Amino acid sequence: MAEKLVVVGQGPAGLPLAMRAVEAGFRVVGLDEDEWRVKRLNTGEPCAEGVGAEALAAAHASGRYAASADAADASGFDVCVLTSPVRMRNGAPDLGPLGSAAGRIAPFLRPGATVVLEGAAYPGTTEEFVRPLLEQGSGLSGDDFHLGHSPHRAEPGNPRWRLGNTPKVVSGVDAASLRAVTDFYGRLVRETVPVSSPRVSELCALLESARALVGAALANELSIFAAHLGVDVWEAVEAASTTPFGHAAAAPSPAIEDSCLPLDVAYLPWGIRRGVGRGFRLIEAANDVNAHMPAHVVDRLGLALNRRCRSIRGSRILLLGLSPVEVAKTLCRLGARVRAADPQAEDFVVPAGVEMVEPDAAEMARADAVVVLGGQDCYDYDLVQRASRFVFDTRGRCRGPNVERL
Repeated sequence: MAEKLVVVGQGPAGLPLAMRAVEAGFRVVGLDEDEWRVKRLNTGEPCAEGVGAEALAAAHASGRYAASADAADASGFDVCVLTSPVRMRNGAPDLGPLGSAAGRIAPFLRPGATVVLEGAAYPGTTEEFVRPLLEQGSGLSGDDFHLGHSPHRAEPGNPRWRLGNTPKVVSGVDAASLRAVTDFYGRLVRETVPVSSPRVSELCALLESARALVGAALANELSIFAAHLGVDVWEAVEAASTTPFGHAAAAPSPAIEDSCLPLDVAYLPWGIRRGVGRGFRLIEAANDVNAHMPAHVVDRLGLALNRRCRSIRGSRILLLGLSPVEVAKTLCRLGARVRAADPQAEDFVVPAGVEMVEPDAAEMARADAVVVLGGQDCYDYDLVQRASRFVFDTRGRCRGPNVERL
């Protein structure tokens, strides 16, 4: 019988992993506390970017995938991957969701089984936080099971680098755990990259996220200066991306989100301040720049409307995407009539005063401004440019005489 894998969390990190594991021959249980998400998945409706209906249908057809909200369905697992996020709350990492996930599967942990924490975590989380919970909940000692960490890597919308061909950093709390974790991912990906300990792997995840954060902050601050200089920052970004060396592509963005794990890399400076007694100034500065982007978007939109003899107050504004929600909230406070279209609206608390609509040509034509806010590629951007009187594009998707880009 095929080995049983439990993937805790069926969001943008867990669902693609579950689908790849089904392809590799595992029996997979996608464990998720969100019963609404479980119901959608079991009726064949994917609810995470990077997994289409065809892939989910194939997984169901194999008879080796099912989503569940019942932790008892984890019983008898050979491997379990925890994809629960770690956020900042009240100035410190909130390990509650991760602790809950570890506690749910601990009673079903058997000798010889493997548990992997996948994603971002402060160095020491796997060994100092997850391991004791598993031992306490299972009654086993750390020598009875395998435990490791592996950073989640994904770039939504990138057709070249998928889970199967992206090198996977792997680690274990001891030599046997490292072998088990390496063997597991070796069945899913083309190349594994073993490191000496979970702490190294955890720091690697933070390094990759921090690098993306700093790159986005650089691009965001450049976009502010470029607007004053009369330069199209998107053209500069595209030109810079042609260099074959020394450049990691980064583009302006009104919101910094990791579509797979909602990591707040602010807890990297938090940990350094706690352990070393000093701040991580580069990350703190990048966080500050990125945090002010929603306000900058509203300011730019207001100036663009003023040039068209309109103000935000009283204008009908269509948002394509609700993230960051601060933009919608601010526009409502300023008196705009805000409509929004977002295929992932169920993942948000829709702000008061925002009316959800379909992004059709008639809705776009009625708007005084259509704002391309979200990063999804599900909109018909040719239609957006043709049907709209004015487009304010924060994602570099549209071009034309009626388009102004961030």
